[in-house]
Amino acid sequence: MKKLAIWLYVLVTVALLGWAYYQAIYVAPNDAMQGEIFRIIYYHVPSASVAFVFFAVSLIGSIGYLASRRDHAERAQIFDAWALSGAEVGVVFCTVVLTTGPIWGRRAWGIWWTWDARLTTTLVLWLIYVSYLLLRRFAAGPQVQTLAAVLGIFGAIDVPIVYMSNRWWRTQHPAPVFGGAQGSGMDPTMVGALMWNMLAWFAWGVLILALRFRVERKQQKIAAAEAQAALNA
Repeated sequence: MKKLAIWLYVLVTVALLGWAYYQAIYVAPNDAMQGEIFRIIYYHVPSASVAFVFFAVSLIGSIGYLASRRDHAERAQIFDAWALSGAEVGVVFCTVVLTTGPIWGRRAWGIWWTWDARLTTTLVLWLIYVSYLLLRRFAAGPQVQTLAAVLGIFGAIDVPIVYMSNRWWRTQHPAPVFGGAQGSGMDPTMVGALMWNMLAWFAWGVLILALRFRVERKQQKIAAAEAQAALNA
């Protein structure tokens, strides 16, 4: 039953991705000012939103690990697995953001990159979590998980700064489309395509996150068994 539910979720996710692609490429109209290049919004914005969600997962996992590492070792390891998985998936989607953004910017602004508040804070966010992953991959010792949890919490502080940056400062990046100044918003014929892509990429991200968490938990159990065997020997 569990495997059937997993395969059903996979099939639904694939169907959503296909339908979202159709909506973005064939149903949504061109932007009056930007033309076809505007369609990158259907991948750029959902990727940013999903990255924020999974960095939040990493934040919760990091806090949970620090709160339970002394009294509940098994629970702490579960939290740590979520923290690592959330950071990895978040970095993947943040990389998509930092790739699609300059492609869009080159066509819309005539430049690949500018050091404005939104772009710079996003790059800093990506660098922090890449540093987190490098720490987890190459550092050794009993305090690695604790140091990584602190770094994960520190990195999450940048998420609301990224989100609010084009509200707090004047930026090259466009003003908020939703919830911005008067007159902001999106044509109703485009909203549907954006929402379908938000749903599809979130579903895809959840699938990757669950798989990564499962792999990490298996690795934790193998490492614990090896450590116990070494002690017994």
